[in-house]
Amino acid sequence: MKDDAELIRHPFSEAPDNGTVREVAPGVLWLRLPLPYALDHVNLYLFEEGDGWALFDTGLGDDVSRECWDRLLRGPLGGKPIVRLVVSHFHPDHVGLAGWLHERFAPPLHMTQSEYYYAKLLQQGRDPQALEAQDAFYQAGGLSPDEIQQMLGRGLSYLNRTTGLAPSFERMIPGQTLRLGGRDWRILTGGGHSPEQAMLYCAADRLFLAADQVIARISPNVSVSAMQPKADPLGLYLSSLAAIREEVAADSLVLSGHRLPFYGLDHRTRALEAHHADRCAQIAEACRGKPLSCKELVPVLFRRALDSHQLSFAFGEALAHLNHMVGRGELRIETRADGVLAYQSA
Repeated sequence: MKDDAELIRHPFSEAPDNGTVREVAPGVLWLRLPLPYALDHVNLYLFEEGDGWALFDTGLGDDVSRECWDRLLRGPLGGKPIVRLVVSHFHPDHVGLAGWLHERFAPPLHMTQSEYYYAKLLQQGRDPQALEAQDAFYQAGGLSPDEIQQMLGRGLSYLNRTTGLAPSFERMIPGQTLRLGGRDWRILTGGGHSPEQAMLYCAADRLFLAADQVIARISPNVSVSAMQPKADPLGLYLSSLAAIREEVAADSLVLSGHRLPFYGLDHRTRALEAHHADRCAQIAEACRGKPLSCKELVPVLFRRALDSHQLSFAFGEALAHLNHMVGRGELRIETRADGVLAYQSA
């Protein structure tokens, strides 16, 4: 397979500066906001709607993003309000300022049902039973007590990086049409990265708002959580990639939640499939000699040093591959004397 440099084309060689906008199609503005992570930005998209703007995703619910929005609304957006808000999924960099924007403008909120309810649930905080379930989940994966405490100590980060949600929403249903900025967009949804991530496709203009489902150069995180420890999000994600190829024209301009817009959707979805197949092959090889825990398999997939924030994503992603391979009969599980689950190639 040829590499991305040969088959992925970026019509824009650089992103707009943080807190500024650039037109990517008639009536569609690309906005980038900063994030305090290794992946240091999120892309949002604005659509002209009469006397206001429709917005796809919001940015993180922090002071830096609020300040960017204040400057944008006073300057490039001409003082016009946000009159409609579409949120792709529950992650804080996409939904974080939804409550703040609701308080300021009260725009109708469009989300899929699963994403709205999941965000609402996480904004309630955690109860003692949830903490116990998370502790048991990480113990079974082989994490040490200190590592588990670091993981559990991050529990309030969602509350700190989101600003709530409107008390009601308009449900986005796959196959239906949403009109934004004078265009008709078909609603698509996909699992794996989040429960029911929304994407939008304008067939007439070959524009695809992919959110985090398809990104140039990086793979979105596909993780298992303590809420559903035996889930197969990787299977859902791979099915979504195949469905995207069926439903979205290969020559569409892909507007993702991170990195640069690009052409080359067919190649990118196949490259993502190959990436996950390669990770499964690495796990199968590592587990041929002796059974290994999820923690022991994390460095097989992630060779760099990880802080607690990165370890939580890496652990969940490793487990997603393990669950997928168990479901396909490629791995078998045994329980060690200390209750840790270990995986061996079948």
